[in-house]
Amino acid sequence: MDTLTQTDAIRRDRAIAALAEKPDGVIEQIAAKADVTPAEVLGILPEGAAIVVPAERWEPIWKDLSSWGDILMIVHTDDIVLEVEGSLPEGSEGHGWFNIHGDSPIGGHIRKERCISIAFVDRGFHGRRSCSVWFMNAEGRAMFKVFVRRDKERNLIEDQVQRFEALRQSAA
Repeated sequence: MDTLTQTDAIRRDRAIAALAEKPDGVIEQIAAKADVTPAEVLGILPEGAAIVVPAERWEPIWKDLSSWGDILMIVHTDDIVLEVEGSLPEGSEGHGWFNIHGDSPIGGHIRKERCISIAFVDRGFHGRRSCSVWFMNAEGRAMFKVFVRRDKERNLIEDQVQRFEALRQSAA
């Protein structure tokens, strides 16, 4: 076994151990504990929990997400977990950015070319099902995540769950 393979195996073992301690925990926290990337943790989730597609599917995925109504967008860095509810504007390309502006609190500019893959994540989170779409960069981190929203009783909104499942299936 070469050094790279050994290193990969060691990283995988650390990720598996950290995930086993808190299988429904925050992926970024599990990754930090194991000293691996969130992408590596997504890669060891049970089969079907994280389905990854190439970034070339951005446009149809984004277009579909922008028709869901209000979603929860999360940007998770080492310094902040920013959560914003609103609809995703359709967006347009310009000046090297994917620009999102419209009648929504979600707006700004995304370096779309930094996205290398998109993960559809369907897993338990603190005892409840969670469905989200992660736009991943080359460093193995989520640029941002789009979550199926919950109702007042904290249940996933069924229409969005159905749309998530259909989009995941069509993108895979």
